[in-house]
Amino acid sequence: MYKRFVETRIGILGGGQLGRMLIQAGIDFNLNIAILDPDPDAPCRALTNRFSTGKLTDFETVYRFGKVCDLITIEIENVNVAALKKLQREGKEVYPQPEIIRLIQDKVAQKLFYVEHDIPTAPYEIVNNASEVRAMKNWIPMVNKLAREGYDGRGVCVINTPEQLDEAFDEKGLIERFIDFEKEISVIVAQNQSGEIMSFPAVELVFHPEHNLVDYLFSPADITGDIATRAKETAERVIKTLGMTGLLAVEMFVTREGEVLVNEIAPRTHNSGHQTIEGNITSQFEQHWRSILNMPLGDTEVVIPTAMVNLLGAEGFNGLARYEGINEVLKIEGTHVHLYGKRDTRPFRKMGHVTITDRYPERLKAKVEFVKKTLKVIS
Repeated sequence: MYKRFVETRIGILGGGQLGRMLIQAGIDFNLNIAILDPDPDAPCRALTNRFSTGKLTDFETVYRFGKVCDLITIEIENVNVAALKKLQREGKEVYPQPEIIRLIQDKVAQKLFYVEHDIPTAPYEIVNNASEVRAMKNWIPMVNKLAREGYDGRGVCVINTPEQLDEAFDEKGLIERFIDFEKEISVIVAQNQSGEIMSFPAVELVFHPEHNLVDYLFSPADITGDIATRAKETAERVIKTLGMTGLLAVEMFVTREGEVLVNEIAPRTHNSGHQTIEGNITSQFEQHWRSILNMPLGDTEVVIPTAMVNLLGAEGFNGLARYEGINEVLKIEGTHVHLYGKRDTRPFRKMGHVTITDRYPERLKAKVEFVKKTLKVIS
C-alpha cells in the first residue's frame, strides 16, 4: 500500500494557496505532485519542480497534463470536465469524480440536486437574465447567484432594496429567499474509495459584510448538540448521495427557528478548514490525501478551540505586498501566520491567514479582534 501511493504520479489542477497547503501536507507522505496553473508565479510554483503553466478550462491543456499523471485532483472547480472524463475513461483516477465537479460548477444544478434528494435548502427560483430577476421584486430581500463561475464572493449579489435590482446579473442563475439566519456554519466531510466517511466538527463562519467571503471563523461552532448532530448528518448525507471520493465542504445556515439549511458545497479543501492544521488531530489537507489515496481517514477531533482570520489585501493598496503589524501579532500566544507566497496585493485578495488557539473562547475572540486591527496587507 505504501509503495502504491508513494509511486503514484499525482496532478493537481490549480496552484493557488489550497494547492500550496496540499503540497505541504503531501510532503509528509512523500507524494509525487505536479501542478497546473495559468499563473507562472502561482503560490505552488516554488514548492514543486513539476509545475506547468496553462489554462485550466482548456481541454487540450488539461488532457496533456493529466496524461502523464496516474491520479488527478483539483483545488478549484473551474476546470475542463470533458478532459477529465476522457482521462478517466483511459484509466486515470480522477477525484473528485468529473461528473460531481460538473454538478457543483453549476449552482442551479446544485439546487436541483438538493430538491431531488430532500436535502433542506433555501427556497429559490431559476432565472435566465436580469429582467427575470427584476420581475421577482416581491422576493426582496433576496440573493441573486450566477449559475456558473462564481466563487470567493464573486457571482453573488444580495438585493435588499428595489434600487439594487439594477445590480442583478444578466445571465442564467437563481434567486434565493434571504434567510434570516442565526449563524452560518460549515462542515467538512471526507469519503475514501472504500466508503469510509468522516466529518470535522462544525465551524462558525463570519462573512465580510461587503464581499461575501469568510472574514474569520471559530472552531468548534457555538451551537447546540442537536444542531451539531443534524449538521454532521446533513453533510454526510450529501457526500454519500453524491457518491463522491474526496473532501467536501458543506456550508449551511442555522435559522432562528433551528433549521439547518444547505447553502453551497465545494468538492475540495476549503477556506473553512484552514484552522484544522493547528486545531484538529488531522488537517483537512491530510484528510484529502487520505481520502483520494484510499488510506484510512484520520481522526477529526478538535484538539483546542481555534479561530482563523483571513488576511485580505487592504483597500487602496496595489503592488508588492508588505505585512504591517506581523511582529506584534506573532507576539500573541497561540498565533500561527500562514502566508500564501503571493507577490502582489490588491484589495480583498486572499494573501494568507492566521490561526489562533486558546482554551478560553472569550480570550480567543479578543485575539481575533487584535489580529484584525493590527495585521494589514499593504504595498
